[in-house]
Parts: sequence; structure tokens; C-alpha cells
Amino acid sequence: MFALIRSMTGYGRGESSLHDRTITVELRSVNNRYLDSSVKIPRAYVFAEEAIKARLQKQISRGKVDVFVSLDTSAAEKVEVTLNKPVADGYYKALVTLRDTYSLRDDLSVSLLSRFPDIFLVEKEQADLEEVAEDICQVLDLAIGEFNAMRDREGRKLAEDIASRAQAIRRLLSIVEAKGPEAMAEYRGRLERRMAEVLENTQIDENRILTEAAIFADKVAVDEETVRLRSHLDQLDEILSEGGIVGRKLDFLIQEFNREVNTIGSKCSDVETTRIVVEMKGEVEKIREQVQNIE
Repeated sequence: MFALIRSMTGYGRGESSLHDRTITVELRSVNNRYLDSSVKIPRAYVFAEEAIKARLQKQISRGKVDVFVSLDTSAAEKVEVTLNKPVADGYYKALVTLRDTYSLRDDLSVSLLSRFPDIFLVEKEQADLEEVAEDICQVLDLAIGEFNAMRDREGRKLAEDIASRAQAIRRLLSIVEAKGPEAMAEYRGRLERRMAEVLENTQIDENRILTEAAIFADKVAVDEETVRLRSHLDQLDEILSEGGIVGRKLDFLIQEFNREVNTIGSKCSDVETTRIVVEMKGEVEKIREQVQNIE
């Protein structure tokens, strides 16, 4: 069983009703070298954007994260209606003057005065900005919980796939190591046959054979590369076992994998070993692609 490793890709959604506001938050993320977060939120609540980004930074270290926030505040809106007394007084005095000046029937009433504009002041109660921001962040936490759960599941699959491919590289590496002595024996046999053809009945100089074989062995020996590659494979196992934020570390390690496998490929001298090295390169490339998804 591997330790916790998270994928950078994921989705999460949270919804809750707090202080008569229904808040919905959605998170989506894709791969990115660093954390790049963007928040889509109604203009009236843009004041909460920094609090949202700060909360994200505590939970997510890498990836391009898009946050979508929507609010239904219809139940929370409180309206206060008050009499605009100076305006009402002005209208009343004007109506009284009109009545007295022209000896009109006195039909002044509340319904009549209420028809005039600006008689009443209608004000919406101001929301507590800190309260709203905290409510949004609470729902954000719900979305992050679902988001991280999905990333954990994907991370386990990535770790299993990488470990499986690393095991395949170990198997192929063992074949390359076993073929080293065979390649030396084949080369020595070819060298002896050539010298025998050239020299015919002349005695073959054994020292010359040994010298040529030693030169060849030095050129094609991959012992150092295979030892380093096995060390990198062990390090890969350790990183997967430790878990955590390991994406950048694995990315660097896979570059070392590539370097050693390419060097082995440049030294191999037979078709079979070349084929095996091509398989190893394929497995390393698949690991590299998976590593790009890890936080």
C-alpha cells in the first residue's frame, strides 16, 4: 500500500445554506507547474476572493484551479421602509396651499400622499462582509474535501501504475545485465575468427586478443549505468512509500532515468539489447507522463 499521493486533476462541489444564503462552490483543476487559482464570483461578493485564494493555498500546492461561486441571497435580503418626512411635509404643505387658494374640496388622505414619488425611503440592510466571506469559505471547505478525495483516488492509481512500470524496468535491466558477459564472449569469438582468417596458420597472439577484448569491454560496459539506474529505482520506491507533495521530486528523478537509459542504449552493440533498451525507454516515458499528473 502506498502513502498518500495526490493527482493534480480533480473536481469537487459543496453546497450549504448559511444565514439564509444558499451558497454553492465548485472546484476544477488541471496540471500546472505551480498553483494558479482563479475565482469566478458575483461582482457583489468579489471582496471574498482573497479569502478564498488564501484557503486554497493551505490545501493545494500545485495545479491550475478554477473556483466557481454562486449565491442565492433572496431569503437573506431584509428591506427597511421609512417615511421621508421632509419630502412628505413639502407635498402636504403644497396640497394644503392648493386647497386653500382655490377653495377645493378637502380630500387629503394617506393614499393620496403615498402616490407621490420619494415619499418613502427603501433601504436594504447591509450584509456583514466578514460573515459572508466566512460562510463562502465554509462551503469552499466542503468542496475541497470532495476535491481532495477525488485527487487521492487518482493519486493511488498513478502510484500503482508507476510502481508497475518501475518493476518492468527492473526486469528489463536484469536482462541487459545478464547479456553483458554474453556480448563479451561473442565479441571475443568474432575477433579470434577474424584474426585466424587473416593470419591463417600463424599462431594467434593471446595477449592481443585480451587487449582488444579489454578495449571493447571498456566501450560497451554498462555496469555504472545499471547500478545508478537501480539506485534511481530504489529512490522511486522510497518516494512512493513516503508520499506527500512529490511531483517535482519525481519529475527530476525521471530525468535521471532517461539519462542512464540513453547511455545504456548508446553503448549496446547487439540488436536484442537495443530492443530491450527501446522497451525501457517506453516504460520511462510512460512514467514521466504519469508524474506530470502528480501534485
